[in-house]
Amino acid sequence: MTTRTQGLLLGSLVLLAAILVVGSALTFLFGRRADGVDLGFAGGGGGRIGLVVVEGPISDSRELLEEVDALRRDGSIKAVVLRVNSPGGEVGPSQELHDAVARLSADKPVVVSVGAVAASGAYYAAMAADSIVSSPGSVIGSIGVILSYPTAVGLMEKVGVEWRVYKSGRLKDMGSFARNPTEEEEAVMDGVIADVFDQFVSAVVTDRGLDRDVVLDLADGRIFTGRQALEAGLVDRLGDYQAAVTLAAGMAGIAPETPVVRKTRPRFPLLDFLDNFLGEQARTTWGPHLEYRLR
Repeated sequence: MTTRTQGLLLGSLVLLAAILVVGSALTFLFGRRADGVDLGFAGGGGGRIGLVVVEGPISDSRELLEEVDALRRDGSIKAVVLRVNSPGGEVGPSQELHDAVARLSADKPVVVSVGAVAASGAYYAAMAADSIVSSPGSVIGSIGVILSYPTAVGLMEKVGVEWRVYKSGRLKDMGSFARNPTEEEEAVMDGVIADVFDQFVSAVVTDRGLDRDVVLDLADGRIFTGRQALEAGLVDRLGDYQAAVTLAAGMAGIAPETPVVRKTRPRFPLLDFLDNFLGEQARTTWGPHLEYRLR
């Protein structure tokens, strides 16, 4: 490789690193709202319907929690529509969102409008609403848990790389990419999966009012169309977004023409992309992570 080519390659890597660093800093400073700051709503005054959009993988629920809580505290918001288009995501954030929706539902009507998909963790969160409205062809369900991580044992043996670990307990590096799991570790992982799965099943039993044996038959990770989900008792009715808005307005005793408003925040598409990309890369380096997520 020539000196000129090496210089160009090095310069490109430095430029890429600089873009990632600056992009992350700008996203942190300007692409996020500070805790406790109310950015207000778009739309008219008086009685209004709030809108929360849950879109894409659920990995950090902080902003959604702030949004939901702000709608709960705003007296001008008479009902809320939760528009969901997500395959689910991390267990903890999905459960946090579920609990936030439950608190909101205790104060004012909440109706879920399912877009293309409300699977696994997204369905978990949606169950806390008063009613779930889905299109006939939406993807619903995927009730279950998955824990995955990559291993590179064969590759490391092939190239002669050895990964040394010093640890305080025999299970401290459980889920390492550098070795295969032991039988004890697999038993621990199975126990974790079983417990988190039971939490999901129990939530479906409570929120949907279904018999546990019925839920267990549905909870093998399969997906349902909206129409199948209605027959199974996983959603309440079929309809589009406007049907959900009309239902929410009726439950709140306000006119269907009531303005629908949502929280606003500065949007920086490039920075959002970099933020999501860097977050996903960080997650993959953490090793195993529990997910209520469609695969």
